[in-house]
Amino acid sequence: MSSSMISDLLAGRFSDPDTGKLVSVGTRSLVIEKTLAGNEGDLVHALSMGRRIAVVSDSNTHQALAERVERGLAGRSLVDSIILPGHPHPDDKTVELLREQTKPADAIVAVGSGTINDLCKYASALDSKPYAVFATAPSMNGYTSYNAAITVHGHKLSLPAQVPQGVFFDLEVLAAAPARLIRAGLGDSLCRCTAQADWLLSHLMFGSEYRTLPFVLLSEDEAPLFDNAAALMAGDLEVMTRLVRTLVLAGFGTAIIGHSQPASQSEHLVSHFLDMFEKPKRPLVYHGEQVGVTTLSMARLQARMLDAPPVLHADTTSESDLVSRYGEVLGRSCWQEFSKKRITAEKAEKLNARLNSEWNGISARLRQAMLPPEYLQDVLVAAGAPIVPEDIHLDRGDYETAILCCREIRNRFTILDLAASAGRLSVLTPTL
Repeated sequence: MSSSMISDLLAGRFSDPDTGKLVSVGTRSLVIEKTLAGNEGDLVHALSMGRRIAVVSDSNTHQALAERVERGLAGRSLVDSIILPGHPHPDDKTVELLREQTKPADAIVAVGSGTINDLCKYASALDSKPYAVFATAPSMNGYTSYNAAITVHGHKLSLPAQVPQGVFFDLEVLAAAPARLIRAGLGDSLCRCTAQADWLLSHLMFGSEYRTLPFVLLSEDEAPLFDNAAALMAGDLEVMTRLVRTLVLAGFGTAIIGHSQPASQSEHLVSHFLDMFEKPKRPLVYHGEQVGVTTLSMARLQARMLDAPPVLHADTTSESDLVSRYGEVLGRSCWQEFSKKRITAEKAEKLNARLNSEWNGISARLRQAMLPPEYLQDVLVAAGAPIVPEDIHLDRGDYETAILCCREIRNRFTILDLAASAGRLSVLTPTL
């Protein structure tokens, strides 16, 4: 079923369950095969993206797949092989470096996963060049999304970019990826439930946008994937295919909606805050590994906040508080985001009247979107993935600070804002 969803989306014949209208995606070609060996050049050439192609990788992904892509393109295209050194960071400085290196190219082919894809997606969008991507790990759901996670002046943002013209998955390459990267993809998929509940919460409280489409796309693969996490880690290509489809369809969901809210809410806010204030000597942790841990925490917070109608109070946080906490540039940037959702005394009064009379209905709808925290933990345990902050090299104090403060960095009303406005976030944080 989900394979036909992908085909229908690419062909523009998928019916939106919310509106009944046909929807499509900007990606023209998506291939998931046991192996792509020998077909790499044909896949790119069919996209007609230009004569000169910059193939962007890092030292690991170049060996894993980029060499094959470059050989496949040789003869029919002028190939610029760009190998980013070390562990590149998806930040504004690296974006500018990449733009300079790819200036002569007509198009960009990314060979990698999260960081490489985000850098190429954003750099190519800034320069109005098409791009395609060969995945080297099933580690995140951003391959097919419009947005790129880029850190600008220390502030991690989800910036509008573009979708790839082509997205190509070689299952044998993905299965050979480091186990941690496969677990990361599973962790990034786990947050569907917390992200959906948060997005729905904002809709039910404020009447903001909410769509079921992104979650309908995931409905066929999620349970079989989660229930077979151990088989995934044992190299089962059928379960790997479900993981890939889940990641692809999550990205398509955000692309159709036009923003990342269906796939990024409180659990990602905690993760982004940890990235922004990461200690220099912390060992490498992959995005999805971290999101798996933060998803568990937010699932627990959501479950505990639904017990009784919350009583909200006005937010006392001010711009000067954020400047004092984060510095002049970052503090004012955060205030621009936070001030848009800040609960005033007047808002609190109106919301309390509504919550008091409608909470049973609101909480019932939220529970329909949620999964039990115990089940989510069992999924991660079956995969051997991290489940507590210490597993991802985090001091408990730093983790709790992230939970308490991360809502200040982005204009998204989540369970964190509800708990903070009800005076319960600081009480519950040590238990999450």
